[in-house]
Amino acid sequence: MTESPQTISFRDVRVLAAGRLLLEVPQLDLSEQRISVIGPNGGGKSTLLQLVNGLVEPTEGYVTTDGLDTVEHGRQVRQRAGFVFSNPAAQLVMPTPLEDVELSLRRSIGHADQRRRIAQDCLVGLGIADLAARSSQELSSGQQQLVALATVLVFKPQILLLDEPTTLLDLANAARFTSMVSRLEDAHGICTITATHDLELAAGAERTLLVEDGRIAADGEPEQIITAYRSRSTA
Repeated sequence: MTESPQTISFRDVRVLAAGRLLLEVPQLDLSEQRISVIGPNGGGKSTLLQLVNGLVEPTEGYVTTDGLDTVEHGRQVRQRAGFVFSNPAAQLVMPTPLEDVELSLRRSIGHADQRRRIAQDCLVGLGIADLAARSSQELSSGQQQLVALATVLVFKPQILLLDEPTTLLDLANAARFTSMVSRLEDAHGICTITATHDLELAAGAERTLLVEDGRIAADGEPEQIITAYRSRSTA
């Protein structure tokens, strides 16, 4: 089970919960830099993303990310593929943003001073160093989303998994967030897979997957897949 770098492969995957099928993916290979995942609520979008970095394990079959089995090598996979949840507050558990980013490094870096220096550098790189000492719970949703992104980027992942990243954001903060992600893609070659209801955001990808009823219903060029989804949704 060896794939080329930054290739994500699904083989004979089924995810069951309490006997109910959540997602079924017989075969899928993803290697584009920008991929969007669209579809109705409860269709399986989040499950698909969580399979990529091992947050969800397949009931049957296997998933590999950069050639690593997501079950056998879960920790290594999560260092390569970082997950940003739709509700950023769920990722912020410490009093301040700086402490949240430091917490992400606790397992990999033992020295506290080194963790702090790396965390500070990450916040500076994202242009949010001014938030470092503020209360995480008092930040706006847009600021919290940027801090949540920092807790993932501090590992320098090769893949970013974004689950409805702009759902709680107003237009200005959504634009700021997506612009920052775009700069990261261009500057560092990061691959992004974004599950979203924002069809304008989805259209900026190179490839779009339509996931509904626990299956990939369509896969291809964004314009084509989005048009098909609009037609199905309004039929």
